[in-house]
Amino acid sequence: MKPAETHAVLDHVILGCGAMFDARRSPMAARVTAHPADDGGAPDPAGLLEALAEAWPAESGPLSLNLTSEAWLAALMQAPIPSQLMIEVPAFLAGDPEWATQVQERAAQGLSLVLKGRPLSPLPAELMTCFRYAIVDRADDRRGAAAPSPGAVRVLPFVQSGNASPVEAGDSFKRGAQAVLGWPLGEHPDGSKPKKGMPSSVAVVMDLIQRVEREEPAAKLEAVLRSDPSLAFRLMRFINSPGFGLSVEINSFQHALMMLGYSRLKRWLALLVTSAVDDPDLKPLMFLAVRRGLLMEELARAQGDETTRNEVFICGVFSLLDRMLGQTFGQLLGSLPVPEGVAQALVKGEGPYQPYLDLAIAVEMESPIDIRDATDAMMLSRGDVNRAALRAMSTARQLRAE
Repeated sequence: MKPAETHAVLDHVILGCGAMFDARRSPMAARVTAHPADDGGAPDPAGLLEALAEAWPAESGPLSLNLTSEAWLAALMQAPIPSQLMIEVPAFLAGDPEWATQVQERAAQGLSLVLKGRPLSPLPAELMTCFRYAIVDRADDRRGAAAPSPGAVRVLPFVQSGNASPVEAGDSFKRGAQAVLGWPLGEHPDGSKPKKGMPSSVAVVMDLIQRVEREEPAAKLEAVLRSDPSLAFRLMRFINSPGFGLSVEINSFQHALMMLGYSRLKRWLALLVTSAVDDPDLKPLMFLAVRRGLLMEELARAQGDETTRNEVFICGVFSLLDRMLGQTFGQLLGSLPVPEGVAQALVKGEGPYQPYLDLAIAVEMESPIDIRDATDAMMLSRGDVNRAALRAMSTARQLRAE
């Protein structure tokens, strides 16, 4: 298989990378939305499928592919498709007789298909059975949390999109949703409510970060970590994950410090802060924060030195910490030492790392206009951003520690 850098199709699309979260708040499936760029590039379904299969092999689980071009989707429906991919078919196309025939033929061949949107009129039962899920926007959902209205019996398992708040996402599961598409982040805390208490595990990691900032001896640092064995276990899992790429196994905190040094260790302690928040409802925020950090690091790989890469990673990982802990960044950063560029982005929404964060959020939201604008603002190429997004998506999977 060709290395990712040679997949020419990635220079002619705009990729957004999302996820579907199940009722346990765990990623049920990855999602990639592919928007053809305005450069007249011809459909290349084989090239796109090859790039996605490389970034997301079968053992990674399902990946839902949303193509926004009918021409690209038509070409893709004729191609051999890896078993881990689920192909989204817009409801308005599924109702077309020619498309309905294609859908039935590909389903009979074993292709997993997802019905995207609400059909304008009911689809035949034999066609509905071709789909694995339906994606139903909250605004189009005829079933409330109470009893369904007449004629609104759900034939397919459904994934709810269009939720505007974590409360609405939770309500989708009460309606019977298998998953929600994306995870609404909620509002930034504004400091008007009483400051929430810090979970004990988070306090331990923050103390550890402060001590690493002061470059205290490894024995003292390890003594702090031993007060919470589960954190020590998580840290070793993160550092020894395939996504980190070390050639030797790290077996203790002192060993980690010897191999990494104080500066590189900070990034993994940042990761540990988010994983130390044990509220199950916040698991999607941890997942998104990690993927943001990884994408920002990938974007900086060709532009900055190791210090910059580590700092933008920390910026991405900490970017949802205010929502996770219910405190403003101004409050949090009083006890959490971060580099100046990170503080500028998190507290003021400015500084050298803010463009990285803007682009990572745009990719996460799968918004082609925002992705294009943020890409242009950073003077990056589409291909560079797409390759970074796929690498980050792959590494985030490898770093997941349940």
